[in-house]
Amino acid sequence: MRRNRSWLLALCLAMTTTFGPSHSALAATATELTTTGQSALDSLYAQSERARAYGREARAILVFPRIVKAGLVVGGQSGEGVLFVDGKPAGFYRISAASVGLQAGGQTFGYALFLMNDTALGYLREHDGWAIGTGPSVVVVDEGAAAAVNTTTAQKDVYAFPFDQTGLMAGVDLEGSRITSIER
Repeated sequence: MRRNRSWLLALCLAMTTTFGPSHSALAATATELTTTGQSALDSLYAQSERARAYGREARAILVFPRIVKAGLVVGGQSGEGVLFVDGKPAGFYRISAASVGLQAGGQTFGYALFLMNDTALGYLREHDGWAIGTGPSVVVVDEGAAAAVNTTTAQKDVYAFPFDQTGLMAGVDLEGSRITSIER
């Protein structure tokens, strides 16, 4: 049993090293984060009319262009992003989460969080360490749901759009993720 745990721990560490963000990704400059964030948002807009509509109505947009998730029973995810207010960078944030359960693999993906009102934007700015699932209500919009929701029927504080998922791990979720501000 002890040997199995050691093997699992070694495999999990190897996966995290392989799929985890490189040192240079963790040390992205403000310019790099802004550029990759804007590029990711432009790419999302090119793929989704719903995202464009939310972008026009949102008070702010928090874009995480690359989140890395890896795990084998024990897992984690992390990424850095930029907050756009009126189309200009207004802050930089890190998203991270840890989990334990039935999981194996690694993947990268992006998330754009459309903060639809001043309450959601204020909560992000005032509560360093916002844990998704507390505070403003967040709705994850997938391709099927996006067709049924429009900005007239939108009643939630935050709409989250996943994009550019690659890798071999089921699901991209925000539940339990923690968002904290970072200095750049």
